[in-house]
Amino acid sequence: MLSEKQSTDRSRPDVSIIIPVYNDPEGIRATLSSLTDQTFSSGRFEILPVDNGSTDRTRAVLEEIERRNERVRLAIEDEISGSYAARNEGIKESNGDVIVFIDADMTVPDGWLKSALRTFQSTNTDYMGCSVELILPDDPTLAARYDHHTGFPVEQYLEHHQFTPTCCLVTRRAVFKNVGLFDHRLVSGGDKEFGNRVHEAGYDMHYAENVTMYHPTRNSIPELINKDRRVGRGLCQLQRYYPDRYGTPGIPLRPSGVKSPDPDLETRDRLAFGALSRFLTGVRGLGYYQEYLMGDRLNDLGGIPELEQ
Repeated sequence: MLSEKQSTDRSRPDVSIIIPVYNDPEGIRATLSSLTDQTFSSGRFEILPVDNGSTDRTRAVLEEIERRNERVRLAIEDEISGSYAARNEGIKESNGDVIVFIDADMTVPDGWLKSALRTFQSTNTDYMGCSVELILPDDPTLAARYDHHTGFPVEQYLEHHQFTPTCCLVTRRAVFKNVGLFDHRLVSGGDKEFGNRVHEAGYDMHYAENVTMYHPTRNSIPELINKDRRVGRGLCQLQRYYPDRYGTPGIPLRPSGVKSPDPDLETRDRLAFGALSRFLTGVRGLGYYQEYLMGDRLNDLGGIPELEQ
């Protein structure tokens, strides 16, 4: 609920949308295009793309869009590499009482913001995950079909693991003030760690089944390998920094939401997906033990930062 001071301050946006981005000029252009087209007559909103040290023309694209659209305000995180550090910078720079996260290269349909906020307010929730639909390209590769099949089981994440991916998260500024920001030391799993903190603090969580966002599939095996190696590293880091919650490093956690191929798939895809799933399990294990052997290199980054009042 807005305070009396906030409700009379008409320069303060009700909603802040935060998008971390690194070296993805076309992806962030598509994302911002879908966001700036939103209509939201019942309140104000701002859009904060956060450039995380891009080395290509991403920042120039962001500066160009910022000049053309008053809703867009560029934030920069050049000191700490990582999407959670970028999101933290966006939170610090934002003004909204409701904070929404989306990833660069994702898009949303017309009316998405209005629908998301209506659901968020009508359920009186504190932390909400939206539905994510993966979009296949024309003539999809094996990697794309596999990624589409495994998908984003957001409802399962919330029901069984008490978190939602940060690419589809809506929450309140007050939550960050209470439990702190994202742990920027984590290369993966920061969404889970933050969600678990929110759950332990007793906040209400909700899955918005009818609020849909769109995410392109990963279309190559190397893209899947990079993701699963990062997931493996993140699993080890979760245990290193939070052994009471996730266990002592040495035995890898099973990643949340891992899905086995459905038996009703065509035989070709069921066999191929099964083989690819076993291979990527090995990739996650490799990432886990690489991180385990490298030890803690990130203590100088400190722990979870707080959001100043």
